[in-house]
Amino acid sequence: MASPSRAGLLDELRDYVPADAREAAMRDRLVAFVGAHPDAFERTSTIGHVTASAWIVDPSRTRALLMHHRKLGKWLQPGGHVDGNPDVRAAALREAGEECGLASLRFAAPGIYDVDVHRIPGRPGEPEHDHYDLRFALEADPAEPLVVNAESNRLAWVALDALAAYGVDESVLRLARKTAALAP
Repeated sequence: MASPSRAGLLDELRDYVPADAREAAMRDRLVAFVGAHPDAFERTSTIGHVTASAWIVDPSRTRALLMHHRKLGKWLQPGGHVDGNPDVRAAALREAGEECGLASLRFAAPGIYDVDVHRIPGRPGEPEHDHYDLRFALEADPAEPLVVNAESNRLAWVALDALAAYGVDESVLRLARKTAALAP
C-alpha cells in the first residue's frame, strides 16, 4: 500500500490493474490529472478533483449498501470529496461513516478496488466538472442501524442480483461484478 501522498497515490494507481479497457482508460485519465494538477485534491479545482468512495458489502458478499443521492437523484455507493487530503483511504472511510452512520466499517481489501471518472452536472455557483473517484471495498454489519444524512434521501442494503431494479449506472454494476473476488 502506498503512502498517503500525491506521489504515493500516483505509484499505486500506476500499479493498479483495471478490470477492463474502459476502467484502464479512466485510470490513465486519473493518473494524468493527478500528475498535472497539484490542486487535484481540492474541491476548488473547478475542472475536476479527486474524490473517494466506498463499496460497502455485507460479510456474505451478497448485498451492498447504497444511498439515494439527494442532489444527483440516483442510487450510488457512499463517497465524496477528499478536501485537500491525498489519504484517499481515510476519506473513503470518513465519507462512508458520515453518510451511513456505520461504526462497524472495515476494509474488505487493502488496495484500490475501482477507479471511475464521471461528470458532475453544474449547479448555481458550481460549474460542471469531473470527479476522479477512487473506490475502496469496505465491509459492515448489516444489522447495525443506518443513519441517513442530508446528502441522501434513503439508504438500503441491496442484493447484488437486484441492483438493476434500482436503476444503478454501469460503474455500480462494475463494482458488483468485482465483489466475487473479495474473500469473505
